Order: sequence, then structure tokens, then C-alpha cells
Amino acid sequence: MEIIKNLVAVVLYGYEIFIALFSLSYVIFYFILAILSYIAIAKHINNKKLLEDEIVTRSNYMPGVSVVAPAFNEGVNIVYNVKSLLSLTYPKYEIIIINDGSTDDTLTKLIDEFELEKVDFFYQEKIKTKPVRGHYKSKNPIYSKLLIVDKENGKSKADASNAGINSSQYPLFLCTDVDCILKRDTILKLAKPFIENETKVIATGAGIRISNSCEIRDGLLVKVHFPKKWYPRFQELEYVRSFIFGRMAWSQINGLLLVSGGLGMFDKETVIAAGGYWHKSLGEDMELITRMRKYMHEKKEPFLIKYIPESLCWTEVPETRTIFIRQRVRWARGLVQTLYLHRKMFYNKKYGRTAFVTLPFFFAFEFLVPIIELLGIIVLALTYVWGLINFEFLIIMTAFVYLVYLFITLVCILIDEILYRSYANYKELFILIGMAIIEPIVYHPLTIYSSLRGYWDFISQKEQKWGVMVRKGYEQPKQI
Repeated sequence: MEIIKNLVAVVLYGYEIFIALFSLSYVIFYFILAILSYIAIAKHINNKKLLEDEIVTRSNYMPGVSVVAPAFNEGVNIVYNVKSLLSLTYPKYEIIIINDGSTDDTLTKLIDEFELEKVDFFYQEKIKTKPVRGHYKSKNPIYSKLLIVDKENGKSKADASNAGINSSQYPLFLCTDVDCILKRDTILKLAKPFIENETKVIATGAGIRISNSCEIRDGLLVKVHFPKKWYPRFQELEYVRSFIFGRMAWSQINGLLLVSGGLGMFDKETVIAAGGYWHKSLGEDMELITRMRKYMHEKKEPFLIKYIPESLCWTEVPETRTIFIRQRVRWARGLVQTLYLHRKMFYNKKYGRTAFVTLPFFFAFEFLVPIIELLGIIVLALTYVWGLINFEFLIIMTAFVYLVYLFITLVCILIDEILYRSYANYKELFILIGMAIIEPIVYHPLTIYSSLRGYWDFISQKEQKWGVMVRKGYEQPKQI
């Protein structure tokens, strides 16, 4: 019995060393990301001063942009959403709404509100999708930019997006969710990098914020408010940390592996050459970027994926635990699915920094972290049972990780507030800081559970389902 206890003690000591080294690596990587993020944000602010948006808008070289927005059972908000998209300011663009076999009144509302009629349309299926039933245009010249694509349900946003890409006429397309509220100059902001850089830009992204509790009138954002409910509040915190901190850093070293499906602009030619969105993916946004990077590396053609540190999009997020877990399980499964699908890219010199920096980082600090945390709980239980628990090590490591997390989060909140003044008052800002303090205890365990469940669903090959995101609709501001 003593031999077994000694063996367990050796294993646990080795595990402690591993955790210490892993945590130190984690902190070092994030410290580097913090520096890169600061450099990228400073560079973006300086570039804004050098090249004004008005000058770019008047340029004859601005490419046309197709805004692609899939819709499935979005009858609650669809009219407001389309009006919001039609209000965007840009010299040359079109709005393509893909009705992905909706079973509610989505298509009927579109036809009635925008005076649509079915038209003959030259449709080229460059990316294979479920059958398209028809295209609709408005009889009213006011809505001349609007095109509705009606198709059979493809059971994924990817299939609907591909039908929109096939129907688009311009060299760039902006993929968004139909429930998203975009700033009027969103197209301009995202299109600028495509003409500013000599190196070919294949995709751009920008910050996304949460519209729950915001004041919306006729599909337009009137006033931003911090979410009233708990789950959206925690997600707001995640969005601030993820978009301002992480993605700006990856953009600085051209290592972005994810441009959010809610707001991303793409070079259509590259997307089609790479095969479009993969309809079987549960993380189609990450998988497409990975495949586009792979394609460009194999062509040995220099490319850039740029990220803009500005909030250009507001979207409704899950407000209940059930829908939240369903969403995060799908995200986790999409992550492991993408890493597994492109596993041959790891440490393959053909794929440059994607193979040696980006993919290993996502594997170690995105995929492995939930597994390591689960093992940590198991090890903690075993050390308690065997009377080998090292309280001093446990307290030091827990405090170290917590304080580093809190420091990073508070810095992100500070940067966001200084640059963009995102909230209506300081009370909302202090609430956000309070959420940051309790997040690791209250919210983080739920994200870990969701990730592990997503991994298990992938391993067990459980049937892939997107699930339904229930919309409550936007509250109109009260008239005073």
C-alpha cells in the first residue's frame, strides 16, 4: 500500500510541475498577445488619421460588396433587420437575404413589406448547395439593392451562405446574421483594408457586441445599454476580451484563424477557390478561414487577414442556460472538428506560421484547457483522498491564474471604454467590472462543461444539429 501511495505522490508531483509550466506558458503567451494587441490598436488609430473615411468613400477604386445574410424562421425581426441593412452607407453594394426553407412567415413578410416578385435570375452554382427555388426582386425602385434567395433548408448556415455567394455579383461579400444590427459605415470600414494593402487581403473582421437590452428603432440602434440578464452580461464580457484583446493581436502577426460568422468580409474569388463554407461544419467560420489560409499557403501567394478594433455589429445572444449551452457545445465541437480535419497542417513547413504558431496555440490554449481543468479536479480529489494535497501549491496557482485573468479582463474593459465609450453610464461599466470578478466562479464552469460535452459529442459522433436560436424580438424605445 505504501508503494502505491509513493507512486501516486510521484505522479502528482509530476502533474504539479506540468501545471506550473503550462500556466507559465499561458501567461507568457497572453502577455505577448497583450503587447501585440496594443501595437495593432495604436496602428489602427494612426491609420485612421492618415486616411479619412470620406476620402476613401469618394475613391473610384472602392470594390462592390454583396451583403449575405441567411434567414431561417426570422419572422419576428426580419422586416426591421432588412431595413437596417438597406440603410448602410457605401457607394456600391447589394443586400442578399437567403430564406433557408423557413417554416414561419419570413418569406411572406418580405414579399409584402418590400413588394417582391419572382424574377428570372442567372444562377451559377459555383459552390454546391441545396436546391434554390427562386430569386425575388422588388417592384419598388427604393429597394433596388435587395435580392431575396428562396431555397430548400440546408440544415446549416453554411449551405445558406453558399447560396448567397453563388447569387452575388460583387468581388467582395460581407457575411452576417440577419438578426445583426450593423453600423451604417460597416461596409466601408471592412472594405478599406482591401484597398489599403499591397498584399492581397482575403478577409476582414471587426468587433461584435450584444444587442440584448439595447434600444432599437425600426432595425436601427438608438442607444447601447449593458444587458439586463445574467447570461448576456457574461457574454458581453467575453466579447470585449475576445475581440479587443485576442483578435487584434493575431491580426498584428497575420495569424487570425477566426473571423466571426456574424460579421466578416471576404474575397469571393478566394472563398470559391477554397470550396466555400463547409456545410457539415459546426464552426463554419473558423473552418473556412483555416481552409482559405491553407489554400493561399499552397499557392505560395502572400496574403493578409485583417481585424478592425471597432464595434460595428450588435447581435442578440442566448438569454437562457439551455440555449447558451447548446450554442457553446456547437462551438466546442466546431473547434475540435476543425483542428482534426486540418491536423496534417500542424508543423508542416508548407503552411508557415499557421502550422507553427496559430494552430498549436488553438490546440494548447483553446482545445486542451477544458480537459486540463477536468483533470485538475480529478487530481485534486485523488490528492484529498490519499492525504497528499498540497494546499500551498493549490492556493498559489489558483491565485496566480485568477489575478492574471482579472488583470487581462480589466485592461480590455479599460481600453474599450477609453476608445469607444460603449456604455450609457458608469454604473453599467462598474457592473461589467463586477461580472469580471465573479466570472471564474459563476460562469466559467458552465463554459468548461459545454466544451467537454462538445468534445464528447464529436468523439461519439452524435448527430450534428444546429438547434434553434429563439428570438424575443427588439424592444422599441419609449416615446417621451
